[in-house]
Formats: sequence, structure tokens, C-alpha cells
Amino acid sequence: MTARIHATGLRQQPDRVIAQLFLPGEEWSAEHSRAGEIIARVIAIPDEQIDALAAELTHDFGSRHPDIRALFLENAAVVSSRLADPVDLSVARRLVLGASFTAEYAVEGAALCNPSAIEHPDQTGLAPGQLRVAVALRAIGDGHRSSIEFAEAIIGPGRRWTFLDRMLPLWRARIDEGDWSIAHFRAAVEEAGLVNEISHNVLQGLDDRFTVSDVEASVTRLPKALSRRADSARHIEAIRELAISVYRAVFSRETSLSQRVLTPVAAEERHGMEDARFVRFTGLAGTTHYRGTYTAYDGRTIAPRLIITSDLREFDIHRLTGDAAQDKGMALFPRPVAGRYLALSRTDGENISLAESHDGVIWDQAGIVHAPSEPWEMVQCGNCGPPLETPHGWIVLVHGVGPMRRYSLGALLLDLDDPTIVLGRTSTPIVQPIDDRRDGYVPNVVYSCGGLIVDDVIWIPIGIGDSRIGVCSIEVDELLAHLVP
Repeated sequence: MTARIHATGLRQQPDRVIAQLFLPGEEWSAEHSRAGEIIARVIAIPDEQIDALAAELTHDFGSRHPDIRALFLENAAVVSSRLADPVDLSVARRLVLGASFTAEYAVEGAALCNPSAIEHPDQTGLAPGQLRVAVALRAIGDGHRSSIEFAEAIIGPGRRWTFLDRMLPLWRARIDEGDWSIAHFRAAVEEAGLVNEISHNVLQGLDDRFTVSDVEASVTRLPKALSRRADSARHIEAIRELAISVYRAVFSRETSLSQRVLTPVAAEERHGMEDARFVRFTGLAGTTHYRGTYTAYDGRTIAPRLIITSDLREFDIHRLTGDAAQDKGMALFPRPVAGRYLALSRTDGENISLAESHDGVIWDQAGIVHAPSEPWEMVQCGNCGPPLETPHGWIVLVHGVGPMRRYSLGALLLDLDDPTIVLGRTSTPIVQPIDDRRDGYVPNVVYSCGGLIVDDVIWIPIGIGDSRIGVCSIEVDELLAHLVP
């Protein structure tokens, strides 16, 4: 039994770029800046040349970015503290100054992989038998830094998957303050090893729900005898960094889904937001929204994080805490089970385990569900996205890593009421990295971060060699018929 491979897909596009602040000399540390010398050169450009240069820059890059003039002026303001009187600069000179501290970044210049598919929030304008799908993508750029992009596709009519053209230019989100619950922040403080008199006093001054501004206000109310201790500044800064690790990312209403890219914001994700697994989630009150988990990487350690959104335009980004929120590959169930939030996670780097939570942010281990048992998964195994609910049980797409670090896909069937019970599993892979699926940025890898069921067919978008996106499908009944105990 193998899944059907469809003749459709996506490839990385080097023209999918964003523009961002560039500080020469501070690429890897803030110890030496060359800003002063560069500013002096911009100031020295003759007046008769500056207007033409500003026009050239805004024209050349204006079609590649939403509002390049505003970005140039914003970046000029960042370095304007070095100027004796920045208001005397003409607009043209400020544009050139800002452009000198701006650089393009190709978000998928290195790789495009690990897709996750969910039902799109907009199902208007479709023909009978069609479903619009949103696909989250892991985009990897220079320095192997990952961002989260999106694509759109149409399933149907019949057994057909069609990717829509991805739109340009890319837009970055406006970043606003996120909010915490006091219970979650207290758990995060404990997990970070920040429990002391400073954190106790800060927590004491917060309401049940609060933002980073409230944390700052609570810090200012610290007793002077406490805030002026020799090591207090370090502890206060750690609490501040923890507080700002939650945030809200909001995209302009004029953007299409494929123009939106979530780039690293918090310190713990500064080297990447990896492998987003999205699910259409129904809460205890019966309301529906989207949730996603991804792996944050700071260059040394990893941490799973949570995304909540109702429309895939406004995203609330949260930390996750607890002993079950420490490894890669967390995937949420699409609804609570017996009043508990559930997720699949990984333990010991090789087993698929169950995690549970009373609030969706603090997670505890609930036992191992599946350990490697077949040759194609002898190195390790993990989930390939949120469980898919059927009358027969939860279908879980999984990956197994075998000899030669070869990633293949399989499946499990878990009991609906007690997902620690495995009702069946695939003894052989349903998709393998063979033939034209073998080579790529990372060879011998097929991988997915989530599929969906439409009309009793499981649709699985796959990353191939970390270089391109493909799609496969398999009928639910065919999969179930080939499961073994």
C-alpha cells in the first residue's frame, strides 16, 4: 500500500524577499558598529546627486516591498541619534540614509519544506465539490533561519489538488503586545528558574490577565532596597525578556494569505520558527478557531510555542510550559477529549507520546503512545501533524527515520476516547523518499506537518528533500484496511 502522488507542487522562489534593518559591523554582535562612518559618507553626497539616488532606490525596490519609502525613513530614524541635527536632512537624504541601513532577506532562499494543511477560513467563490485549503510552509533563508509562510490550494472537484499562485510582495506583521494569564506567567517564571523575591514582588503587582506594559509598571513599583541590589538588574531584565516573549502579529487587511510571513520576534526564536503544525480547533464552548504549534530555536536550545488565530491574519503567539513542552514536534488534537486539551509530542528524542493540559499552555506528560518498532523507523519516530478524527479513531500521520537517516511516512490509529490506546499501525511506509523524491537540500526526506480529510480521502502535503512541496493522498478505508495491531 502506498499513497497516490499528485502532479502538483511548489518550489522555493528566491524573489520572495523582505526588507529589514541592517547594521554593518553588528551582524553577529553589537560590539563594533560602522554606522558613524557610513552616515558620514551619506552626508557627504553632493546635493545635486542625492535626489536622483533616492529616486533610483525607491523605484528599484518599491515593487518588491509594500512601502519601501516608509521603511527607509524608519531605518534612518534608527541611526539618527548619531546626527547633530537630523531634522536638517532633506527627505531624499534621509531616504538614502535609511537605504544604507536596509537589506533584503530571501525568506526561502535556502529551502522550502514541511507543509501543514487546514481548511481555509474563506470558502466563497468555489465551484461545487471544491474546498479551499490554507497551507503553512517552513521557509528557510540565509543562516538557516526559518520563518512561517502560507500558500493556498483548491481540492476538487474529485481527487484533484491545485496550488494557487503565491502573491508578491511579502508583508511582515505589525507587532503588538501579547497578554499573559497570571498562572501561565508564574509557571514560566518557575520553569526559567527566576523564582526569587524580585519575581514574587512583580507577580504580586499583576492582575489575572496582563501585558508587558503591566509588567513594566510592576517593576517600577519594586522596593528600592530590592531593585538596587547588586544582582537585581540581571533578574529584572530576565523577567522583562520573559514577558515580551508573547506577542501579537497583525497583518494589513489588504494582504492575501500568501503575502504574509511570520518572522522571528522573540529572543527564544531568533534563529528560527520551525515546522508549524496547524489545526482547526473546536474549544470547550463549541467555538472554532485555528491553533498551531511550532519549534522556536534561539541558536542553542529549542522550545515549542503556540499560535492562536481566528482568521490567519491576526496571530497571538504564546510560550508553552510544562514537562511535555520541551521537545520538537508538538501537534494538537482538534478538540478537547474528556475535558482535557491533548497533544502528541516527542519524548527522549525518539518516541511519540501524549501530553495533556487543563488550559492549553501548561502541558504534562501522559505516557508514551508509540515507540520505534519497524526497520523504517528504527532511529526515531514522530508525528506528522495533528490527529485526524474519524468514526474509527484518531488517524495520526507519522514519520519514521531509518538507516541512512531516511525519513518515511506512516500512520497510527488511536482510540477516540483514550488516545494512549493504539488500535492499529502501518507496518510499512505509505510514502518513501525514492525516485524523484530522493534528492534535495536534505536528501532522503519526505515529511509533513499535517494533512486533512476531505470526502474520505486523506490529503497529505509533503516536503521533499527540504527543497520543494508535493502532495499525496490515500483513501481512509484503504489505509485502515492495511493497519496491523
